[in-house]
Amino acid sequence: MALWLIIPFTLLIMLSPLIWLRPSRRDRRLGQLRQQAHHLGVAVKFAKSPLHNPPAGLVSYRWPYQQDRPGPYFVLVRETHASEVLKPFDETQGWRWRIEPLRPVTGKARSCLERALKELPRDALVLESERRYLTLWWEESQSVEAFNASHIALVAVCDALDLSVQDRSAEESS
Repeated sequence: MALWLIIPFTLLIMLSPLIWLRPSRRDRRLGQLRQQAHHLGVAVKFAKSPLHNPPAGLVSYRWPYQQDRPGPYFVLVRETHASEVLKPFDETQGWRWRIEPLRPVTGKARSCLERALKELPRDALVLESERRYLTLWWEESQSVEAFNASHIALVAVCDALDLSVQDRSAEESS
């Protein structure tokens, strides 16, 4: 009789690590989200964020600019993580310039940027633009479907910023 109690107990001990290795719902959702981002051409990077004291779990998603049309350099930080000293992007948006672009973002590029900032989730903390990428630093709270809407808005920002930089360089050369 004791043998029949020992065998199931031993099997449970042997199989328990397999149960611990099974991904959680959150892990599966993040895997799907990152896979969708990769499929859409967005690079997911685990690097140090531009915030001084970032929360744990902040991940960057990078949308590339076209190689022949680099993007402007700026950093926008959500007001909840920004100093009051920083200049507001817009009073209604809830974002502040940590680094403002050398030339102001105007016209179509500004309206695309405003629309994208409204569509970003509450855990999106930093939007950074550099020569090659538009980078969103966030805690990955969205579902794949909601991410697709943010993706469309940020692609529009990339395209509009590309065109605004190209238009300015054409004006300067003439």
